[in-house]
Amino acid sequence: MATPLGWSQGGSGSVCLAFDQLRDVIESQEELIHQLRNVMVLQDENFVSKEEFHEIEKKLVEEKAAHAKTKALLAKEEEKLQFALGEVEVLSKQLEKEKMAFEKALSSVKSRVLQESSKKDQLITKCNEIESHIIKQEDILNGKENEIKELQQVISQQKQNFRNHVSDFRIQKQQETYMAQVLDQKRKKATGTRRARSRQCSREK
Repeated sequence: MATPLGWSQGGSGSVCLAFDQLRDVIESQEELIHQLRNVMVLQDENFVSKEEFHEIEKKLVEEKAAHAKTKALLAKEEEKLQFALGEVEVLSKQLEKEKMAFEKALSSVKSRVLQESSKKDQLITKCNEIESHIIKQEDILNGKENEIKELQQVISQQKQNFRNHVSDFRIQKQQETYMAQVLDQKRKKATGTRRARSRQCSREK
């Protein structure tokens, strides 16, 4: 806002100070005028010379002129003061409005911060739950892997036992086959011998 003519940037404080000083000057001037009137009254009662009377009258006129000038200056300063007070009121309302807007924005920011903090806490809790679940699943998988290894060892042992059993069975089978062949040969040989003896006995008869 533009600064009025004769208005300093010192604010309403300097105007009030000048206003008080002008009031003091006016009061001093009024007191002096009152004293001069008293002197004139006293001089009317007592005889004074014409020169003294004119001198006193001249001073009184000068004081009245100075008093009128001071009152005009005071009125001007009062006008400046009122203008400054109006500016202060406008600025105060604007400041209050900006303060309320700032407090509203600050409250909104705080609310968003609290919401984001709550979301962050929820995410951390969820991540911890997922991590705990993953650890449990890994423990279960490790247990299953150990079971599989144990089963593989059992199967390997069973396979080895089966191989050994098959090998023993083959050997036994081979032995049985050999024994059967030997017995068969013995039976055939014995049968042939009995036939030969039977033929010989028949010839002798």
